[in-house]
Amino acid sequence: MEMVVSVQFARAMSNVQNFKSAPIPVPQAMCPVCRSVMRHRLMWIFFERCTNLFDSSKKKMLHVAPEYCFQRRLSRIPNVDYLTADISMPSAMVKMDITDIQYPDNTFDVIYCSHVLEHVLDDRKAMREFHRVLTDKGWAVLQVPIERAETTYEDPSITDPAERQKAFGHLDHVRCYSAKDYEQRLIDAGFRVKRIKPLEFTNIEEIEKMRISKNEDIFLCTKS
Repeated sequence: MEMVVSVQFARAMSNVQNFKSAPIPVPQAMCPVCRSVMRHRLMWIFFERCTNLFDSSKKKMLHVAPEYCFQRRLSRIPNVDYLTADISMPSAMVKMDITDIQYPDNTFDVIYCSHVLEHVLDDRKAMREFHRVLTDKGWAVLQVPIERAETTYEDPSITDPAERQKAFGHLDHVRCYSAKDYEQRLIDAGFRVKRIKPLEFTNIEEIEKMRISKNEDIFLCTKS
């Protein structure tokens, strides 16, 4: 059966026969053309259907830890002044420590940061920085892996990579979030948070056809 990666994810790759295995516990998750995995395809559909990213208004967008499958497409959106940033990634436009963002208040209309905060020791400070540089009418999508049912697990005394692997499942993670606690941290940073489930803007047929995440809530953040 022919599979479609996304409605408009890329015209050149709109007919993909199969997805490669990716280093996550779901088979056939990676697109062999654009290298997107399940959460990337979900996010693109969300951007298309639930945000103003593609309308004619001018916007300044900050993309932290930019994913390969997004960079070119986001940079080509008309009226979007697109900036990529990372603390160590050579391909990013600027070097940025998200706990100390060197931009003025109210700079960015859109902020997208996915699967980064679980690597940051002071995630609360990073959240406050995102809130500070977001414009009053802007929005941010701040995603993390949700791996705990009730409470977030973190222990800053664990610094050895091997021990972090045991505790958090990854060599460079410093915590495992629960959804409730993560949302509260965003609220504490000043955000108004809306948790949006994939089935609110897509359907089971699309989820199966595009191999996208059906259990990953999207955390849409605006200023209170």
